[in-house]
Amino acid sequence: MNKNEIKKIAPFVKPYLGFVFLSFICAGVSSAAALAVPIFCGKAIDFMLGAGKVGFSGVLKFAYFIAATAIIAAAAQQLMAVCNNKITFGISRDMRRALFEKLHKLPLSYLDTHPSGDLLSRMISDVDTFSDGMLMGLSQLFTGIITIVGTLAVMLIYNVSITLIVAALTPLSLFTARFISKKIQRWFTAQASLRGKQTAMINEVTDGLKVICSYSHEDETLEEFDVLNEKFKKAGFRATFFSSLTNPSTRLINNIIYAVVSLAGALFAVGGGITIGQISVFLSYAGQYAKPFNEISGVITELQNAKASLVRIFELLEETEETEDSPSAQVLENTGNVCFDNVSFSYTREKPLLQNISIDVKSGQRIAIVGPTGCGKTTLINLLMRFYDVCGGKITADGKDIRNLTRKSLRKSFGMVLQDTWLKSGTVRENIAYGKPDATDEEIRKASEGAYAHSFIKRLPNGYDTRIGEGGTELSAGQKQLICIARVMLCLPPMLILDEATSSIDTRTEIKIQSAFAKMMQGRTSFIVAHRLSTIREADVILVMRGGNIIEQGTHKELLSKNGFYAMLYNSRAKNENE
Repeated sequence: MNKNEIKKIAPFVKPYLGFVFLSFICAGVSSAAALAVPIFCGKAIDFMLGAGKVGFSGVLKFAYFIAATAIIAAAAQQLMAVCNNKITFGISRDMRRALFEKLHKLPLSYLDTHPSGDLLSRMISDVDTFSDGMLMGLSQLFTGIITIVGTLAVMLIYNVSITLIVAALTPLSLFTARFISKKIQRWFTAQASLRGKQTAMINEVTDGLKVICSYSHEDETLEEFDVLNEKFKKAGFRATFFSSLTNPSTRLINNIIYAVVSLAGALFAVGGGITIGQISVFLSYAGQYAKPFNEISGVITELQNAKASLVRIFELLEETEETEDSPSAQVLENTGNVCFDNVSFSYTREKPLLQNISIDVKSGQRIAIVGPTGCGKTTLINLLMRFYDVCGGKITADGKDIRNLTRKSLRKSFGMVLQDTWLKSGTVRENIAYGKPDATDEEIRKASEGAYAHSFIKRLPNGYDTRIGEGGTELSAGQKQLICIARVMLCLPPMLILDEATSSIDTRTEIKIQSAFAKMMQGRTSFIVAHRLSTIREADVILVMRGGNIIEQGTHKELLSKNGFYAMLYNSRAKNENE
């Protein structure tokens, strides 16, 4: 992990510095105890001078020391494990919260251009992978550092020459591990990216399974998944295979170090420069000295995988956020008058969409927006709600540029009913009261009656307390839309946006809904995007769009009398509806 990555993760570690310090202390105690055991063993061995020459009292004394040291080491390791778990899972929780919070701050353009499955993978799989790698890393890091430093220090006290031999051979182990880890990083990066793509595809197929089955595209979808799955398998296999070379490579070098220590110790013992007990201490320390290298190389797969996941996590955390409200932003209160002043907009520079749009909407007017698919009807609504900001010109509400208003007050002034319904997991009551959580049961019931949803809600197993799953899969498309309409009727904001609001409702119910809408729209500025003729005729002003421009505007009668594009559009639809 480089300095830049450490700097990024530092704010997440800061709240747990107490646990980090305690973990470091425990690692020191555990490592010190582990270092003391070989010394006690060596001392005990030196009491065994030969047959009939064993100092049992000395051996027993050091046996007690060894037992006590082992108990202390075990307790320290247990406490260190608790601290490391607190650090790891605390950081994982904080990261997920930061990612979820970031999701609410991202501009709609980012969400429109990135698969939701990939975002889910970053927030769940990548955080899990990082936490697994970090837990393993923390478990080895503190004890490893202290063990290496402590072992070298004690070995220096016993014999400088043998210690220098060990220190001279150590870089071979470090070089080997570093060389292999650099080579495999790209495979772990590819694996993390492919995991995100696979999650995105699974999410997409799950959402659209009915359509896939209805068009008999199961085989084609399976083939696409197999291709992606095969790439994921290859990347994972290569990453794991090459990373698995690290452990045996470092173990080989560490075994060579152990053999050299054994040979050197034997030569020194022959010359009388070291006792048999001290040789046992050196051999034990040679094994302990090599252990941290072996352990770290043994978890190199998890560490590299964690690093690749960390990159993807911070890619999302560092994405450009939606521009914040300026400190001088005003709160929108008396709403109703809306003006599009020479507005231009495009999603991409290469393809301009809206060009020089000017509309002056008076408070209480009903504005219908009609036109062929892709002409920019929904884009107008997105600009009005500031899901996107205009590229040219300005939009004003009550004479104030909406970019100088707080987004919360602007969006709270609109009630939206869209063609695509959205319901959250929870009760029917909670879904209707989503925009007004403190609503009374009576208010919820009246809103439902106004939306003609009350009758079918009563027939549900638990009425308003019936729990519905994500997206309301247990309900029909029409029932879901009626709940969404009831949600808006409960809040009754000063302005309304109805984007194909009755598209999933049968004609008979639509007639009732239209009368409910008529009551709801009284005195409220309303923007209606619709294809059905019944919602077009009653509008105060009809805007006819084509190719990103408003080519005609007026009342239904005025536009018909012009015999232009609207008349042609209206007549063709009237013919289709009659047929």
